[in-house]
Amino acid sequence: MSSEIAEMCEINQEDGGWRIGAAVPSAQMNEHAGLKADWPGIVEGADLIGSTQIQGRATMAGNLCNAGPAADSVPAMVAAGAIVRVAGPSGSRDVPVEDIPTAPGKTSLAKGELVTSIFLPAKPPRSGSAYLRFIPRTEMDIAVVGVGITLTLDEAGTIAAASVALGAVGPKVIKADTAAKTLIGTKGDESTLEKLAAAASAAATPIDDKRGTAEFRKDVTGVLARRTAKIALARAKGEA
Repeated sequence: MSSEIAEMCEINQEDGGWRIGAAVPSAQMNEHAGLKADWPGIVEGADLIGSTQIQGRATMAGNLCNAGPAADSVPAMVAAGAIVRVAGPSGSRDVPVEDIPTAPGKTSLAKGELVTSIFLPAKPPRSGSAYLRFIPRTEMDIAVVGVGITLTLDEAGTIAAASVALGAVGPKVIKADTAAKTLIGTKGDESTLEKLAAAASAAATPIDDKRGTAEFRKDVTGVLARRTAKIALARAKGEA
């Protein structure tokens, strides 16, 4: 059982980043001060998996391998550049998070393979991350839209790097590079955030379903992208 393999149940520092065992529950992540300080967006996403009781067992690896388009922990991991370590009959390999889900309920894992850990890279100075989602209720629901953003400022306070990932608005998580580029080279002012919102909405490819129309979900994607970027920017400045 994974709980009997120590390294799958631990959070350890590695090369300035964090290696999170595949069996580490989200509740354990939420209680880890160092991890929360470096990657608050990651912990925010993981903290939305199920109820408080479920979070004692629920893991990011399970959330990822379930391959649900609305998985809350996945957009923030993609935005952070997280890498998944996969073990199987042929050995181990490292895979970007976004390459694990391929379609609703389907993954790129081969027969006999399993995820053993997730690696979060070292957080560059003046960086911030955040995850927000929209749900019809106040809690315990599946995301209608989810947005994860990580950005880094240079010494002058200009956004030097950014990554935007969208959840629940496509058959799998969407790495919205065009949206991220609207942030780079700017101070994240209102006109920039308007461009970000438009680009994020354009990148979304939702369907109509009982949780909302495609038009509504594209609009919400832009709104959430703007709000998520504001939080990430404040964190990068040390203001939140």
